[in-house]
Amino acid sequence: MFERNKPYHRRNDIHVPFGGNAQSGIAPCADHPYVFLFTAPSGEDFGYQDGWLSETQFSYTGEGQVGDMEMVRGNRAIKDHGEEERELHLFEKTDRSGYYKYLGEFRYVSHQIQQGKDGGDKLRSQIVFTLELVPSDGDAAQ
Repeated sequence: MFERNKPYHRRNDIHVPFGGNAQSGIAPCADHPYVFLFTAPSGEDFGYQDGWLSETQFSYTGEGQVGDMEMVRGNRAIKDHGEEERELHLFEKTDRSGYYKYLGEFRYVSHQIQQGKDGGDKLRSQIVFTLELVPSDGDAAQ
């Protein structure tokens, strides 16, 4: 479906064919078994601190820009994706407008509640997910 490390236009290549909220960092699809996750450096302005923990694990901050994060909507979609038989696909913003690099398919491992600042610089509870890269057939050659 997507090739790791290849850039895709978010609207044309991801949301038009598959759906999901084009404005949200967590975009479950209504008509396909996918949950699209998007990360960008600008997220740090809202207290998000996403990034690689190792070669196979990624730390992903849940959704919600103001106030305490709750295990609802997109956050619940991440946690429950396995039970709901949905795939998590993670994309990272590139320097090119509208384009995101595909980091791969991931699975939920765990989550923690941490204290951090929101977009209004107020302290709040954040949900921070640990996701694990799902090996693909082409990974051995990379």
